[in-house]
Amino acid sequence: MTFSNRSFPIEPAMRMQKLPTQFFATLVQKVNREVQAGHDVINLGQGNPDRPTPSHIVQEVQRAAENPQFHKYSPFSGYAFLKEAVAQRYAEDYGVALDPETEVAILFGGKTGLVEISQCLLNPGDVCLVPDPGYPDYWSGVALSGAEMAMMPLLERNGFLPDYSAISKTQADKAKLMFINYPNNPTGASADLEFYEKTVRWAAEHQVVVVSDFAYGAIGFDGRRPVSFLQAEGAKQVGIEIYTLSKTYNMAGWRVGFAIGHPEIIRTINLMQDHVYVSLFGAVQKAAATALTASQDCVAELVAVYESRRNALFEELDRIGWRNPKPAGSFFAWLKVPEGYTSESLADKLLSEAKVAVAPGIGFGTHGEGYVRVGLLSEEDRLREAVRRIEQLHLF
Repeated sequence: MTFSNRSFPIEPAMRMQKLPTQFFATLVQKVNREVQAGHDVINLGQGNPDRPTPSHIVQEVQRAAENPQFHKYSPFSGYAFLKEAVAQRYAEDYGVALDPETEVAILFGGKTGLVEISQCLLNPGDVCLVPDPGYPDYWSGVALSGAEMAMMPLLERNGFLPDYSAISKTQADKAKLMFINYPNNPTGASADLEFYEKTVRWAAEHQVVVVSDFAYGAIGFDGRRPVSFLQAEGAKQVGIEIYTLSKTYNMAGWRVGFAIGHPEIIRTINLMQDHVYVSLFGAVQKAAATALTASQDCVAELVAVYESRRNALFEELDRIGWRNPKPAGSFFAWLKVPEGYTSESLADKLLSEAKVAVAPGIGFGTHGEGYVRVGLLSEEDRLREAVRRIEQLHLF
């Protein structure tokens, strides 16, 4: 019997064809071309923390990796010691009481939870309310679930907060899930307790599950600690919060985060993960617990670095006439493009002529047009140099 070496066509599942285009993959390609051509590119378009994980966390994973207990499969829903560490951190930082067993789920990074939650709760035809501009991976989870998105415009005149009164009764009645994200990516806006209390009331009235993406929860400026959604009365009855250690402890490559809140939603997340994962490597969970329970001085120091970088960047921007409000949190700045440019045409010009990479606002949604996102993920001298290069283009 002979076998033909000709392959037959492979047809991806429809859900794969419905995934949104990864807009920023094109940006990465453009930056890489400039770098490969030998240019010194100052990349402010990324969201990848530039500082190392604190040494005490690294030392903990090194010790834990030698423990034979962690060479076996981890408990599917994560080790109790990590869930207890999560509860301790939230009690100390936000005054929020959590049951580690029923109100905490361990995640393979925050992104995984943000994509999974739509698949856990949405059916084809359901509606999910999504911020615009917002983190593009919200869209990915909704697409995989077969649900539909309804965009919530984040406008500067509203402090980049969603206006619930602008959501039609039809949309509100059909909606089943909603994402919010403060401190916000990409705008850098922050939310107060009053906003979260309003969110809880609106969600309860319309029976919409709230997912608070608290990725930048540790990064607030000017002496203001960001507020957790779970600090609002009744929040655990309408939703969950998703947190990642990537930003707070510079652990982006470690892929560890957690979801907390409504017990039934947490149970559903754990059920999903039972079918997909066998939990995180135990040594990583041990190091994550150390990050959460040890001294938080490293977090305060990191926030001070970002605030100093923010101030240096805006000092230079003001000097050249590119004036914008300073971000209240996160490690991003949201800058208006000058007249005559789109977000993408400005980003292309800055990269090709100044060798400075920024992220076009259109990549975050329709209402991101007219802005570019700049990361505070380079040293102050590089941020200042980036603005000096932009100054030579005489745009302002």
